[in-house]
Parts: sequence; C-alpha cells; structure tokens
Amino acid sequence: MTIDDGGSPQVVVRLDGVRKEYGGEAMALDGVSLEIRAGEAVAVMGPSGCGKSTLLNMVAGLDRPSSGTIEVRGQDLGKLNETGLALFRRHHVGMIFQFFNLIDDLPALDNVALAAQLTGTSAKQARRRALELLDELGIADQKDMYPAALSGGERQRVAVARALMNRPALLLADEPTGALDSRSGEQVMDLLIDLNQIGQTLLMVTHDPKLATRCANRLIEVADGRVARESSLERTA
Repeated sequence: MTIDDGGSPQVVVRLDGVRKEYGGEAMALDGVSLEIRAGEAVAVMGPSGCGKSTLLNMVAGLDRPSSGTIEVRGQDLGKLNETGLALFRRHHVGMIFQFFNLIDDLPALDNVALAAQLTGTSAKQARRRALELLDELGIADQKDMYPAALSGGERQRVAVARALMNRPALLLADEPTGALDSRSGEQVMDLLIDLNQIGQTLLMVTHDPKLATRCANRLIEVADGRVARESSLERTA
C-alpha cells in the first residue's frame, strides 16, 4: 500500500464536482465528489440509469465530464487528449466488463499478452507474464483455447488476467458477475477479494448486493446522478 506524507493511504481517485449532461437536458451525473484511497474496494450501486456506468467511464477516461475535475493517480484526466488518455489507461487502469470484451480470434494467452504488448513490452516477455497470470488464476491449461470454447467463468478469468497485465494502480469492474452463473460468479467474487487483500484498489459497479457485501469495504449509493449515501461494509463470508 502506498502511503502519502500524512501517513494515510494515498488517494488514487478524486472526483470534484463532476457533472455530465447529454444533449443539454439529461443529467447523468450532477455534482459528484468522492475519493478512493489505495487498497480500498469500493462498490457503486443504484437503479438503472442513475449514473453508475457513467461514473465508471469517467474514471476510466472513456468519457469526459461536462464540468468538474477527475484525477487518477494525481493526473488530471481533463488535461489529457485522447491519445494521452489511452496511454494512461494502458499503464495505470485495468478494466473488467460484464461481457468480457475478449478478442474472439485470439487464444486466451494472446488476449492477455496483448495488453502488455500495447505498452511496448516484447511479445516474449508479455507471453511469459500472461502465462504466469493464467496459472495464478487456475486456467493455464486453457491458454491455447479461443474465447468461444471457454465457459463464462473461464472467459472472465482471462479478462481479469488481461486487466492485471500491466500491474494497474486501479482495477475497474462493470457488473463483473452479471453474465455468469452463480458458481462462476462466486469464483470471480473470491478472486476480487483475493486481489484486494493483496493491495489491489478496486472500483466496482454492480446491481448485485451480494457482490457489494462480499467484495467491497465501502458502498457508494447513487441516485439521480448524485451520491445519495456512503457507508462502510463488513465483508460477509
């Protein structure tokens, strides 16, 4: 865990007065301010259309606020152009999606290794680290299989490995268990808990209260584009 001069965990994400309007009328986010510190596991919940996914996309630099500032690892994302944002994501942010977003015509190993190759890592080094991650996640024996031949749980493990490839300061998860059966979902929850326990900072968007209570230590509830409530969580078994 990284400690700042004040002796408390370093702020990894800071939103200050973030607003997002679409079409001049619809307000997806309405003045959101929050901080996420190193080592936290934060779940964002709320009804459909409340702004959860918009919040996650803003932190990832996939969307820009209408006003307000977003800092990740001390970098003001508003000061980066699209190329700069893409480079920042590759080096500092890992992303896990509900529907995996794997490349269908690449086997598992290459899906994972590609994330490092895009940052300039040699193919040999990238494949070696990719294999290590797949082994740690228990699916090294499926390294040569294509996504279509993998179960949902296996595909999400490949996606997690890809997200971890560049040792990101921040791991973002958008409904990471939403497309999985209950057993695979439990396995992915266990994986997220394990990652957080070794210091990985997590920000998750979910509709699933079980995911939040099992994997997060802080809950942010969003309603009508605003933070309605924040609370600490005691992880359940």
